[in-house]
Amino acid sequence: MDDDSLAQGPGFLRRTLSSLRWRNFRLFFIGQTISQTGNWLTNVALTLLILHRTGSGVAVGLLVACQYGPILLLSAWAGVIVDRTSKRNLLYVTQALEMCESFALAALAFMHNAPLATFYGIAVAGGALLAVDNPVRRTFVNEMVPTDEIPNAVTLYSAMNSMARIAGPALAGLLIMTVGFGWCFTVDAVSYVAVLTALAMMRSAELRRLPVTPRGAGQVRAGLKYIAGVPDLWITFVMLLLIGTMSYNFAVVFPLFVVKGLHGGDGTYTLVYSAFSAGGSSGRCSSPGVPPSASGRSRSVPRASGRPCLASRSSPASPSHSWWRPWSAPPASPT
Repeated sequence: MDDDSLAQGPGFLRRTLSSLRWRNFRLFFIGQTISQTGNWLTNVALTLLILHRTGSGVAVGLLVACQYGPILLLSAWAGVIVDRTSKRNLLYVTQALEMCESFALAALAFMHNAPLATFYGIAVAGGALLAVDNPVRRTFVNEMVPTDEIPNAVTLYSAMNSMARIAGPALAGLLIMTVGFGWCFTVDAVSYVAVLTALAMMRSAELRRLPVTPRGAGQVRAGLKYIAGVPDLWITFVMLLLIGTMSYNFAVVFPLFVVKGLHGGDGTYTLVYSAFSAGGSSGRCSSPGVPPSASGRSRSVPRASGRPCLASRSSPASPSHSWWRPWSAPPASPT
């Protein structure tokens, strides 16, 4: 039977969504779908707010540096924290603090001419939280489904993030043009209720908890040394670093291009951004259903988390959609 007939078979949808059979992951998926849409709403709204206030590409670039600089600097150490901590409990903390961050942005946006420095300060705090939240969310997926379902769960989660990247900017445009920036951040803050509720509804007995890494000196250095010793890893990380440094400037260039180059407004930018994101989502629609053996390679599933997150987050790409998947490469593990 060829791949086309396999894809058209009655069991294709069931295979594609197979990891959603597990209650804990299903709750997590629903909560994250709502929250990630809110995250992209805030990401786009904050960029437009700074651009409106300043009209400066430098100001937008500084905002992006504040948002993603902490991720670059702190991700390796954040990964160590994730390895040493209960991931569900840590998610309660990071998600609650991110909700507070969005409420703070909403309060500032409702004020008349709030100091720009406060927006930058909150962006730095949000970046520091994201440095921890990124690896803990991704490795928590490993605890919610059996080992053989992890590739499917991770791919579905990635596809969900891509869909949120389409819906969030579109919703941001609608809210900005109708009720203003403050309500964008308020909606995002309220969206975290879905995540916290999903975490509370999970069944602890059904979680497949990963072993907690004991405390020890030099764990970050050990992770970097491991990467340096595995060609498949360090070549991938160097490639990501170069691509991120040279290519992932659209967070700054894209709004300037649409607003100043095309003379578009807020609605134009958000619609174009959603269309841009839709292009990146098309390839993910079919990949969750690929049989495990289709690649002809063995899949190495990481047991612990996030030290490799350092390089994969070295570029100011999206908060959540770009991340390395160990099973897509030849056997090598340790995000």
